[in-house]
Amino acid sequence: MEKSEMLKKINKLAGEIGWEVNLMEVCGTHTQAISRSGIRKVLPKNVHLITGPGCPVCVTAQKDIDAIISLALAGVPVATYGDLLRVPGQFGSLDQAREKGAKVFDVYSTEDALKLKEENPDLVFFGLGFETTTPMTAWAIKKGLTVYSTHKRFLPAMEALLAAGEVRIDGFIDPGHVSAIIGEKPYAKLDAAQVITGFTEEDVLRGILMLLGQIKNNEKKVENEYVRVVKKDGNASARKVIDEVFEVSDGDWRGFGIIPGSGLAIRKKYEKFDAKKKYKKILDKVDFSRSKDPAGCRCGEVIRGIISPKQCPMFGRACTPDNPVGPCMVSVEGACNNFFREEIN
Repeated sequence: MEKSEMLKKINKLAGEIGWEVNLMEVCGTHTQAISRSGIRKVLPKNVHLITGPGCPVCVTAQKDIDAIISLALAGVPVATYGDLLRVPGQFGSLDQAREKGAKVFDVYSTEDALKLKEENPDLVFFGLGFETTTPMTAWAIKKGLTVYSTHKRFLPAMEALLAAGEVRIDGFIDPGHVSAIIGEKPYAKLDAAQVITGFTEEDVLRGILMLLGQIKNNEKKVENEYVRVVKKDGNASARKVIDEVFEVSDGDWRGFGIIPGSGLAIRKKYEKFDAKKKYKKILDKVDFSRSKDPAGCRCGEVIRGIISPKQCPMFGRACTPDNPVGPCMVSVEGACNNFFREEIN
């Protein structure tokens, strides 16, 4: 179906529904796709796209940011993905730690980290992300890489959003990458209209059209627009390696705090590669009571969809991609970063 035809149908359905509709995307790549394509600007006025907690860097708890920076400043070589290096904590950022002489490396993959380990045997990889990136971290741990894990299970965050009721969510644009691992079935427990969606402009528009169809018919079910990639049962091999190395634990999320059952802790079998245990003496000296969001930063509320980035007084003024105050502006998948770029384009 052509873009123009989909927009006609979206407008028709929106008019038939007649009330304000809130659709939440919960994947950082969807956030980027929506901003790049300008989809918000062409939707009916009563259809609102809200950005949820889909950016891995953004939802990483401040305590974990401070912990990895503490290890770097204590002389432990640290490697992680590029965006995280600029996230500020109570001791500065990893970038600033590197300027002070700390061994901090930005990598594109766990394979890069394993190569760095050859010359830096004490290297710690800061593992973050959802079910999409967790299999690669699990594989690297099996290869002997020491990891500080902040990996998370995504579905409990969606449950937490619905349970909190802070914002009305009429439908979810479900994450394509996470769904490729977990499949369709886990979403059935959520009491919401949902469409697993791909990442092209056409994918997103089709997903919105499918959601509006459910809402008009008062349905709450899981549909899969991204059938070319996401299978009903997901990727069993990827889940197997996750389950072998990690066990379900409570997870600490920026904006939420502790979400029960949302974390992934390294199993006892692999505890010698668990940086939280290996460097416990260093971490025990850190005053995590001071691990708080930067003053004035409302990233936590943006993550939960309570406010849009533009409603933060710092947005585009004190906080820009070149001078970010919080992680939602740091990360290329962050809501604030994408809204800012959408504004200037």
